[in-house]
Amino acid sequence: MTLLETIKCLDGKLYNLQWHTTRFNQARKEYFGLNTKMNLANFVKVPSSSKKGLLKCRITYSKTIDKLEFLPHEFRKVESLKLVENNTINYNFKFSNREELRKLFEQRDDCDDILIVKNGFISDSFAANPIFFDGDTWWTPDTPLLPGTQRARLISERKISVCKISPSDLSKYNKVGLINALQDMKDMPIIDIDNIRIG
Repeated sequence: MTLLETIKCLDGKLYNLQWHTTRFNQARKEYFGLNTKMNLANFVKVPSSSKKGLLKCRITYSKTIDKLEFLPHEFRKVESLKLVENNTINYNFKFSNREELRKLFEQRDDCDDILIVKNGFISDSFAANPIFFDGDTWWTPDTPLLPGTQRARLISERKISVCKISPSDLSKYNKVGLINALQDMKDMPIIDIDNIRIG
């Protein structure tokens, strides 16, 4: 099984590299049993052909870095979400095989994306960590399938807080944003809480 790191590259600059390096080394230790640490800054060099515009730097790795790609990225429009329940899905590492997630995504009906409910609590969307706004504070669930690098940075900077969020809690919030490596709080789609379909 191969794993991924996806890093934002905007006009030749790589973002959140320290957070990606931390997760990369944790995964290498926990999944592959490797104790040696690698600094991604020493391995990821932006080619001259990739120094304009927004791209995703996609690192595929196992015990070694297998592939490094710079791919164009466009933000996907998300205006509605559907709650999809699955109590067995496991995505605690960023696997290159996302088949389980894709099967859940296909259950979105006419909504743009999903919010996965596992064991009674909201976790992630198809490719992002959700954050919920209550009119004062942005909150992210403490039950993510995969704790993202953007999420880790924003928690560290105290821009978002953490709590349990169940479907019955949604009425406490007025909107939800979706953050991932390519989408910070300035770029994320924001969905009105009324545009979350329950069941």
